[in-house]
Amino acid sequence: MSLAVTLLAVISLAGQPGGAGAPAAPASPASPAASKASGPYHVETMFEVGEDGSWDYLAIDPEAGRLYVPRSTRVMVLDAATGKTVGVVPDTEGVHGVALAPMLNKGFTSNGKAGTVTFFDLKTLKTLQTVKAGENPDAILFEPTTKRVFAFNGRSKDATVISASDGAVLGTIPMGGKPEYAVENGAGKVFVNVEDTSELLRIDAATMKVEARFSLSPGEEPSGLAIDPIHKRLFSVCSNEKMIVVDTESGKVLGSASIGKGVDGAAFDAAGQFALSSNGDGTMSVVSNKGDGFEVVQTLATAQRARTLVIDPKTRHIYLPTAEFEAPKEAAKDANGKEPKRQRPTMKPGTFKIVVVSP
Repeated sequence: MSLAVTLLAVISLAGQPGGAGAPAAPASPASPAASKASGPYHVETMFEVGEDGSWDYLAIDPEAGRLYVPRSTRVMVLDAATGKTVGVVPDTEGVHGVALAPMLNKGFTSNGKAGTVTFFDLKTLKTLQTVKAGENPDAILFEPTTKRVFAFNGRSKDATVISASDGAVLGTIPMGGKPEYAVENGAGKVFVNVEDTSELLRIDAATMKVEARFSLSPGEEPSGLAIDPIHKRLFSVCSNEKMIVVDTESGKVLGSASIGKGVDGAAFDAAGQFALSSNGDGTMSVVSNKGDGFEVVQTLATAQRARTLVIDPKTRHIYLPTAEFEAPKEAAKDANGKEPKRQRPTMKPGTFKIVVVSP
């Protein structure tokens, strides 16, 4: 949830209700595809980050070598090479995502519980201002041609558009459903998955209008989204274990691939021409973008609940956050024999970590 690519920034929602830190269904045994040990990627290391707090979409600044990690009430800023903490962006209640605008020396966070967007200085990490958004802002991105921030609000089912220069709210765009993740193409177009309608919307950043709605069938309940702006392809990952490939111009579904269970994140490796999905079942699906076959070429074992990811386009390192959880205790039926509400598992203190994958 729901930058979008940090340059993706990326960034929707682990640890928030329905997000990547929320409990996932128990993992099924690995599929035959999971036996593919060889492939273009391998797990290189694990950053043992620790500290309390849920998480969601990560963002990366490849030039500064900084990794931005939302953690409930603040954003941890890590050295992308070592995993060491270099700073923190405080007071981001219910933070879901981070968007970055290095050209302006600014970053932006979507604070779900507070219903706000925090502007902060990329060098000092100090808060510059706080702007009111809609209800439960989730995905967030910076659109470079208009220098506007788009905060996608899950509960109010709209997007708040904000001037990155002065923080002025420029308008609100109805989504017609619950927006999940969003990306931009570097040429004034913004794309966003709508979870409850299984659609992909194309927005004109300048006019702030939805100019097209594309069906993602046979995909259902999309979450993560990635883009190949050169070949004009979008990769939408869906809860029914499908990655749907869509043409950015026509909206035509070009193909699909089978991916793992519990997906919440997607990324695109432009150097390798691979689309990636991070799956809560403890795998990362690797789909070839070479040609029109969209073949799964690797199913890499990562870690349980590692359902979101971000890729550094400079180093091609991929970062997947996760943690260990205690199984929920069985609750007794009430006096009327009614089944208790399903309990969420509890994160084990100090177990938050980031799996680092390399080509």
